[in-house]
Amino acid sequence: MHLFPALALMSLLCTLSPLTQAQTPASACSLAPVAGEMRELTSGGRTRTYRLFVPPAAAGRTALPLIFDLHGTGGDAAGRAGKSGFEALAAREGFAVATLQGEDARWNVPVVSGRADDVQYVSDVIDHVAARVCIDPARVYATGFSGGGRMSSLLGCRLNHRIAAIAPVGGLRWSGPCPGRAVPVLTIHGLADTTNPYEGHADRGGEWVESVPEALAGWASHNHCQPKLVQDQRPGPLQMLRYAGCSAGTEVRLLRIDGMGHIWPRTEVDAAETAWQFFKAHPLQ
Repeated sequence: MHLFPALALMSLLCTLSPLTQAQTPASACSLAPVAGEMRELTSGGRTRTYRLFVPPAAAGRTALPLIFDLHGTGGDAAGRAGKSGFEALAAREGFAVATLQGEDARWNVPVVSGRADDVQYVSDVIDHVAARVCIDPARVYATGFSGGGRMSSLLGCRLNHRIAAIAPVGGLRWSGPCPGRAVPVLTIHGLADTTNPYEGHADRGGEWVESVPEALAGWASHNHCQPKLVQDQRPGPLQMLRYAGCSAGTEVRLLRIDGMGHIWPRTEVDAAETAWQFFKAHPLQ
């Protein structure tokens, strides 16, 4: 499968419903670059870590967006940073990246009592980063792959007063009912994914029950979108599906890729670039 042209992808994202670059108030900051360093904090009485990247060109700029990047089950922050492409993109585009580390290499989703409170951990990391780096609190986003996609879905549900938008890859879930605001959602999923099947119902307890379309519909209902799912009919392996008319300027979109398995795509489409373009249009409101 060949790289989907960037201009064609942007057209696919933009023509289905208008995405306008959000304007947020700028505040002058002094920023020091951070070249992918592990940081430590205490959250819920547990010692937790994360990797922080602040681009070299950030010094003297206005407050930066912050993207949370979450590894899949069995992964770690260093490995995730090497695979996702977010740090290289951040160096070009000017945003900060916090690559998070799950306790025992997995996330507490579905939530099980006695394990780490990962929603609180993410909230604590926001505070930890904000105390050291000049970030824009209206432009904090979450994405991740597989188990990290499931966790970013949970963040959209439980932490949507702080997380502006989510973009799970290979891991969209609906954890509702969810309190709070409507949440812009973009997800990427391969039809050939056998780990987290598109049609759902994998025998892994509560991890992968509903199908991807069912999870998408849950978010559409939460966002008060129109009930009909609209599919782009362009030829080729990539299809964009969306719910229109969502409240508060939000969107619910699925980029479905024929023939793609359980991977973070870099050749079929650049998942980091695609998520970033979506995030840029959706500050916290």
